[in-house]
Amino acid sequence: MNKSAETGNVLIDRFGRRVDYVRLSVTDRCDFRCVYCMSENMQFLPHAQVLTLEEIFQIAQAFTELGVKRIRLTGGEPLVRKNVMALMRMLGTLDVELCLTTNGSQLSRMAEDLAAAGVDRLNISLDSLNPERFHELTRTGKLAQVLEGISAAKQAGFKRIKLNAVILKNRNDDEILGLLDFARTEGLDISYIEEMPLGVISEHDRAEAYCSSDEVKALIEQRYPLQALEARTGGPSKYYGMSDSESRVGFISPHSHNFCGDCNRVRVTVEGRLLLCLGNEHSMDLRDVIRSHPGDQEALKAAIIQAMDLKPEKHHFNLDEAPQIIRFMNMTGG
Repeated sequence: MNKSAETGNVLIDRFGRRVDYVRLSVTDRCDFRCVYCMSENMQFLPHAQVLTLEEIFQIAQAFTELGVKRIRLTGGEPLVRKNVMALMRMLGTLDVELCLTTNGSQLSRMAEDLAAAGVDRLNISLDSLNPERFHELTRTGKLAQVLEGISAAKQAGFKRIKLNAVILKNRNDDEILGLLDFARTEGLDISYIEEMPLGVISEHDRAEAYCSSDEVKALIEQRYPLQALEARTGGPSKYYGMSDSESRVGFISPHSHNFCGDCNRVRVTVEGRLLLCLGNEHSMDLRDVIRSHPGDQEALKAAIIQAMDLKPEKHHFNLDEAPQIIRFMNMTGG
């Protein structure tokens, strides 16, 4: 029997790790086509395969009833989902910290409503401060639009705002310090992320573009000595502080510093697959459970508890081989 069945409303996997953080993808669609996230000509899911907003809320509610304390909404770009604010308001009624990962393109018009709906924290993707390079990395994005969104988010009063920067060697690694200086000036946190080898891409060679967190940290410390912090936000970032700034510097290192040992996360794709690990295909079809048992919250919770036994001990990423995981990041929700 799964331990969670013995300990009440708590999700615990076979390795004793408590799952209290869920990342929910609300759409696979995005107004950007970032080179590390998806192909340039994506084929998106038919609407019938996508969870309805009500089904997403039902899943979120089930997880909170099973002890989850944090829900992060992801995409694709979650803010391009039609009527997504209705979902935000529903989720805002749950006793959970509500977070959102976004590319920032829609924040100039939506930030205030998101804060009012109950979103506590924002992660905003920002890989370059050079307009031409930003457009090159996102294929469609406009830097000015994202910077306007960041400004609007600061005014809206979220508890914390963090920038996420995926660093690619010979693409944007010369902006590591520039991005940090921007975060410091704006009073934001920033996490530097090693590229995840999900989906088959042709735009660049992942092994050649790989830039480790250790390399990024060493460069930063030439200008700003970093002090390790005990503070965690529930995610995989390991945070550091600087003596002359309130901004925190995080590193997400799926290759160089595997963080599986204390993994507390699961993910739900927009088509309702409960993924037990970002780097594996272990999953359960929650959409089938919901649609086979309409309105039966206990059946849904039982399936989630059962799925904890599928969570693997760790992932294995090898940049010198073809990716084992064919789904793109926009399908996974990060």
